[in-house]
Amino acid sequence: MRFALVSDAWKPQVNGVARTLGALCEGLTAAGHEVFPLTPDLFRTVPCPTDRQVRLAVGARPRLIRLLEALRPDAIHIATEGPLGVAARGYCVERALHFTTAFHTRYPEYMKARFGVPLAWTYAVLRRFHGRSSAIMVPTETLRRELASRGFDHLALWTRGVDVTLFRPGCAPAVDLPRPVFLCVTRIAAEKSLPAFLDLDLPGSKLVVGDGHLLPEMKRRYPNVHFAGLQQGEALVRHYASADVFVLPSRTETFGLVLLEALACGLPVAALPVPGPLDVLGDSGAGALDWDLTAAATKALKIPRETCRSHAERFSWQTSVEQFVNHVVPVRESLGTRMFAPQIHYAEPV
Repeated sequence: MRFALVSDAWKPQVNGVARTLGALCEGLTAAGHEVFPLTPDLFRTVPCPTDRQVRLAVGARPRLIRLLEALRPDAIHIATEGPLGVAARGYCVERALHFTTAFHTRYPEYMKARFGVPLAWTYAVLRRFHGRSSAIMVPTETLRRELASRGFDHLALWTRGVDVTLFRPGCAPAVDLPRPVFLCVTRIAAEKSLPAFLDLDLPGSKLVVGDGHLLPEMKRRYPNVHFAGLQQGEALVRHYASADVFVLPSRTETFGLVLLEALACGLPVAALPVPGPLDVLGDSGAGALDWDLTAAATKALKIPRETCRSHAERFSWQTSVEQFVNHVVPVRESLGTRMFAPQIHYAEPV
């Protein structure tokens, strides 16, 4: 199949959405499909007001339409609700084309945490955005049930995977800190609730990997915490290897890829019993869930690393890609050449 993948989140952004879509494109290509990412790098962009590391496409609709008509995709997937997602949705609705969407990010909770916007307002906007989608792909059963209770329809499970070749136990540590070391890998933003981890009364050391607009403030407030900044690839794996427990204080995850990365490195997890951790850990014994994060972190110290690695190996990107392909819907049963202009390659498949 030929896929058009429309997303406002894409490399060089470092977040779960961009990593998920990168793995999806690699998996689809390996399976013999053509994938054309229609992403901000193809358009004029401006910095996002709330995160200047993220660039948003502006005035993208005319070029986006030309790209879609030139590519003549078999299926259109709209991954995000940003400017490109809105433009692609409008195009599909106007031409009565089927499309699928995904719920990657808890924007209602983000908007409430940052600006005090009532949850109901943002969920109403998202219901309208996703309302014409043939399938709204969600990463966990818990999130599917929650969104169904909020009035979302056509929800389909699209889970996640982890590269167990890259993320593995036994690597040399990146830093040598007093033990035990409690690690959090996160974007440093208000909605990630990092102070809920940094304020814990725990022995040993706290290690934070990640970047974000609140990083300077966190460094000032917590001088005894080791902040390693953004780390990727082997460097990130070595930071996982530096720790004894992975702590996730966030209440706003839709899945939490970092949970799988930590587990694949043999690192037990301590988290709150909320969507994401509930689904990833289940009854595996690979982590400790408790509303008291100190208690969870203390319990996690006793979990064998082999248990963590074994559980992570159950999550594969191949399964994730197969689920995605099963959920996509052809743009039209009998599309015909009349729907599109002659084929011109504005974008290259990945």
